[in-house]
Amino acid sequence: MKKYLILYRPFLIFLAKFFLTYLVLSLIYQGYLSRFDDNSVDSLTKFVAKNTEQLFSLFNIDFFTKEVSGVSYMMLFYKSRYIARMIEGCNAISVIILFISFVVSFSGKLKSTLFFIFWGSFIVYILNVIRIGLLCMALYWFPEQGSVLHEVVFPLFIYGVVFILWIVWVNKYSLYAK
Repeated sequence: MKKYLILYRPFLIFLAKFFLTYLVLSLIYQGYLSRFDDNSVDSLTKFVAKNTEQLFSLFNIDFFTKEVSGVSYMMLFYKSRYIARMIEGCNAISVIILFISFVVSFSGKLKSTLFFIFWGSFIVYILNVIRIGLLCMALYWFPEQGSVLHEVVFPLFIYGVVFILWIVWVNKYSLYAK
């Protein structure tokens, strides 16, 4: 048994770092979410929805969000038509937690790790804001494709970006890159 622990030590350390980071960040996030009841929208989801609205207003695109009391989602409108609802899972925080956990598990120097976590999370956040707006536009023009757009195309977009960031991290900045 000791021989296998020594042989697989790097892999076991990777798993321990990944799951510990994921567990700690998820517990912190769940603690944050527990402050909100089922009849209200959490502040981060509101913030993402409002950022999507602000981004599209820069391009004079008819897009806006609306919060309705008594529900746990934001209403998203495109061309003055209700298109979709944005729930907590749409804010990409869980994707950012996954991203951070992977980067920590393949850690590099502290400064470069923190730098990459910050900028990578920022990139994921911004692309998620764009993704939400583009999804609403796509749902407006192709409502019959709603399931494919929401469950396949746009998740591939956000997870594809995270995957590319991970590849860059492992190959350029982690200790394993050397």
